[in-house]
Amino acid sequence: MTVVAIGVLAVLVGGLLALAKLLRGRNMHIWLGDYLRRRVPKVDGPVHVMFCFVDHYEPAWGKVDLATQRARVDRWCTDYRAMASKHRDADGRHPQHSFFYPEEEYLPEHLDKLAALCADGFGEIEIHLHHDNDTQENFRQTIAGFCRTLRERHGALSRDPATGELTFGFIHGNWSLDNSRADGRWCGLNNELILLRELGCYADFTLPSAPSDTQTRLSNAIYYATDDPQRPKSHDTGVPVRVGGKPSGDLMIVQGPLGLNWAERRKGIVPRIENADVRRACPPTRARVDLWVRTGIHVEGRPEWVFIKVHTHGTQERDMDTLLGQAMHDMHSYLENAYNDGKRHVLHYVTAREAYNIIKAAEAGKSGDPNDWRDFMLPPPPHRTA
Repeated sequence: MTVVAIGVLAVLVGGLLALAKLLRGRNMHIWLGDYLRRRVPKVDGPVHVMFCFVDHYEPAWGKVDLATQRARVDRWCTDYRAMASKHRDADGRHPQHSFFYPEEEYLPEHLDKLAALCADGFGEIEIHLHHDNDTQENFRQTIAGFCRTLRERHGALSRDPATGELTFGFIHGNWSLDNSRADGRWCGLNNELILLRELGCYADFTLPSAPSDTQTRLSNAIYYATDDPQRPKSHDTGVPVRVGGKPSGDLMIVQGPLGLNWAERRKGIVPRIENADVRRACPPTRARVDLWVRTGIHVEGRPEWVFIKVHTHGTQERDMDTLLGQAMHDMHSYLENAYNDGKRHVLHYVTAREAYNIIKAAEAGKSGDPNDWRDFMLPPPPHRTA
């Protein structure tokens, strides 16, 4: 082998090692293979876009005092109403915000204000939880008690018409659903999917969590996960929800877009990780909106119904101007202008519960206008019907 050939080989090996280090440094090795293998079916006719905004809503973030918490909630209830009232989807609905409220930060006055905002047609309340080294008994008591409080005190959460049981959507704090952190922190329950199902959880909305190591191998999917009580991260993969299929396993997982954003490269070279997070550092640009739509997350067999689930941590002051101001106006205006012409795209603003209902309608073989199926299985909570 010539000196030149050895030099070229050394460069190639060095490049591959550097790439591997980069991928592992951002935990991309977990999900990149599934992402690259995935294909989105082509669709003839209009694509219905279900846009769902979920919020890890934490008024006490940073362990602030009560006055700061009140100011955060008051600003949301004023500014979100003002912003969202200027926008509507194809069904005449305002943008819908799903407030996943942390049980450990519960204060009645905060939930009263959010419930009033939701009653005016701007969203719904679901459950968020941060916990560590938890036990089954404590987890059951915590979730069951919070469900009752949200329903009885604040008119939140829906009852399953078939069983009469309270139901809820769930987001896990610190991304650690089913004990999925490699170091075992911020959960403690290897059977969390089973517990959530038994407590009435209709679906989990935590993912994507990249670049965290809690991110699953399966990406850009809506699927059923089966819990293995002896192992963590049982939702690493699962069975896709499909038209004509049946529920399986323990819990439905509804993921948001995850991939590579080549339109907004770092230093014009390295693609950014698109993980559906919206805040000041990653505003909802047109390029990102386009990527969310192109990702085409759907129920298998119904590719003309696309689900976009983005997330935020809404009460952090550094991000509020983005989430409640011009950047959000621009995002909604772009959605309404570019993806709501009635021919190529039809836009639907949905809550987490409504997204679940439309997913279940697709699974049951329903087609046509998804607006017909917003309440397919789970009815609106009381604060939406009063």
